[in-house]
Amino acid sequence: MTEALQLLKKYWNHDNFRGLQSEIIESVLAQKDTFAQLPTGGGKSICYQIPALAQEGLTLVISPLVSLIKDQIENLQQKGIKAIGITGGISSDEVSNLLDNCQYGNYKLLYLSPERLQSDWILDRLKNLPIHLIAVDEAHCISQWGNDFRPAYLKITNLKEHFPKTPILALTASATPRVKLDILRILKIEDAAIFEKSFDRDNIAYMVFDVEDKLYRMVQILQKNPQPSIVYVRNRKSCIEISRQLQQSGISATYYHGGLSSSEKNKNMTLWTSEKTQVIVATNAFGMGIDKGNVKTVIHIQLPDSMESYYQEAGRCGRNGQKAFAVLLNSPSDYRHAEGQFLAVLPDKAFLTKVYKKLNSYFKIGYGEGINESFIFNLNEFCAQYELPVLKTYNSIQFLDRQGIVTHSQEFSEKITVQFLIPSKEVLRYMSLNPHQEETIVTILRTYPGIYEVPATLNLSLIGKKAQTTQVQISGILEQLQKKEIISYRAVGNDSTIIFNEVREDERTINRVSKFLVIQNDLKTKQLESVLNYVSTKDVCKSKLILAYFGEEKKENCGICSYCIALKKQPAKEISVTKQIISALEQNPLDSRSLEKITQQPSNQVIFALQELLEYNVVEILPNNQYRLKN
Repeated sequence: MTEALQLLKKYWNHDNFRGLQSEIIESVLAQKDTFAQLPTGGGKSICYQIPALAQEGLTLVISPLVSLIKDQIENLQQKGIKAIGITGGISSDEVSNLLDNCQYGNYKLLYLSPERLQSDWILDRLKNLPIHLIAVDEAHCISQWGNDFRPAYLKITNLKEHFPKTPILALTASATPRVKLDILRILKIEDAAIFEKSFDRDNIAYMVFDVEDKLYRMVQILQKNPQPSIVYVRNRKSCIEISRQLQQSGISATYYHGGLSSSEKNKNMTLWTSEKTQVIVATNAFGMGIDKGNVKTVIHIQLPDSMESYYQEAGRCGRNGQKAFAVLLNSPSDYRHAEGQFLAVLPDKAFLTKVYKKLNSYFKIGYGEGINESFIFNLNEFCAQYELPVLKTYNSIQFLDRQGIVTHSQEFSEKITVQFLIPSKEVLRYMSLNPHQEETIVTILRTYPGIYEVPATLNLSLIGKKAQTTQVQISGILEQLQKKEIISYRAVGNDSTIIFNEVREDERTINRVSKFLVIQNDLKTKQLESVLNYVSTKDVCKSKLILAYFGEEKKENCGICSYCIALKKQPAKEISVTKQIISALEQNPLDSRSLEKITQQPSNQVIFALQELLEYNVVEILPNNQYRLKN
């Protein structure tokens, strides 16, 4: 392990491994099949990146997260480590060239999206590569009962046949016991060395509060704990709105969602990581690769869709080992909203078929055509054209993505088209007068030779690499060229990209995957039931509930969750609060915030007392969320 520690210091500037990393790496270097379950933020990628550098040959990494693949390759390349990624949308010729590079270019890591394993010719090419380790990231995707099941993962078993002596490292952050057994069985690594870090995060206080005014409670919590915090919401609109409301309440906040451009994401992320703002309000697009240790509070103001998602998102607080708070704010209407948001929008086979056909029609793809074609895609425009419900359509496209039929990239993109309007000799004269722009303009002209005749769609990243400049500088030059009427320049923002991974076969395509749709819908229903059980169960330690879901038993109460805190309250004090509430309500109806001010008691005690009074029919709640005594 001496060499592994040296590599860790050289490339990551860390002196020691964390948690189970050392044991997992030692197992992999001993050529053993290995199963590793580490919680989010546990440093899973190090467990295959260090062995990749410590051994001759190539490490193959299977991952469904295209954006994570891009991020990791970029980070590795910045460290001087040679890595390549092959995902959807890359032409066969380009894939072939990349695989040639892996064979002869001394690359250390090859990242592959799972749908690529469905191509027999790629499997044949992989056989000829010096692969010494196969790392399966997000391994729960191989199980039908796992969060985000992907049938393409089943093709990994073919790799075991072609590389019988090559160890497999299966990595996951959240697998139930059933899913874990599935992973071992399907990958044929039943004898694997198993490393599991307990799901118990004993420094996190899991709090569930029933509240009427979520903003008011949020502000209370964030004022009491002014350290870096995350607020999770369900959609982009809520990101902006909640961020604005927090700012108006005196809490510095920014926001993050998948519809932001890369520059906006980086700007808002930097504001939060540099602690110029306390709070980042985010959708579930936020969090991948985020390892900020001093996050004090994570607040969910809407119910999550699964306990797996909740555990991962809540687990982004307290990574420095200090006490932190994972707060879920719940209101009576949330149950109904959750069922409408998660279950009513699950597509059936007929709707899925309709969406798939409409997608092909939208992009004018004929039957038997379309493989590897890529298109800019705006979900709202698509749904408006065909009068389709947005959420149900989105879930259909996500299902098609998980099955490998399409790849739906939700990275915000900007389509930039340019055409030169003046003769080439005039462009040369302009460059002679503006030499600081010459390298960029020459690169564009060489990369897009037909740009004088027809508009060309520019790849700013490619131009930036060739011209050794930034995308911001390129955009500035293009805007100047447009003002001087040298070019026509158009930039259009888009929500996402759709890549078709198969030829169009309509019903035949959907029939092949419809059985998985039934399983998925059943799983989604059960996952939501587990969330509702977690929220509604008032007589069990919240930490115990979470651990039980993941197959662990906790004998002692955690002592810091909302249930345990309620246990510590003095009965006499509860009676006193109850009497104060009844006395106040004898005058006139009041909401919970007013009752807090009158009684001068903590909000959780007031809410608890009100729940008791509701259960015993002493009070009733009015449509305006005020309480009054029953006659």
